[in-house]
Amino acid sequence: MSATLEKKTLDKPDEVRPFKDGKGKVAVFTLGNHTMGRGEFEPGWRWSLHVKPIAGTDSCQAAHTGIILEGRMVVKMDGGSEVEYGPGDVFYMPPGHDAWVVGDQRCVLFDVTGVAKYAKPQ
Repeated sequence: MSATLEKKTLDKPDEVRPFKDGKGKVAVFTLGNHTMGRGEFEPGWRWSLHVKPIAGTDSCQAAHTGIILEGRMVVKMDGGSEVEYGPGDVFYMPPGHDAWVVGDQRCVLFDVTGVAKYAKPQ
């Protein structure tokens, strides 16, 4: 079996999934067997307000692994622990969390594990 090189550009995603109330979007890219995404979260965005109605779960059930490119985001686990992430932070966010943008700058991140079903109607 021979592997095939693939290339895509950020301005031509395979799919774009907008969040409720225009508070951002995730651009989805599939390469080989991997799905990843570039998320843009506007000031005032909160998972429980802007994605929960799409996902239909009480908290985010995706596991996210990636890097924050700009802005800040707090993630709070269902059990109560929370972490604030900022530019240059590499993250792992296990299933069972809420999240929100901190401050008046949008948060942009790249997620390499939790995008396949994220913000996609079930």
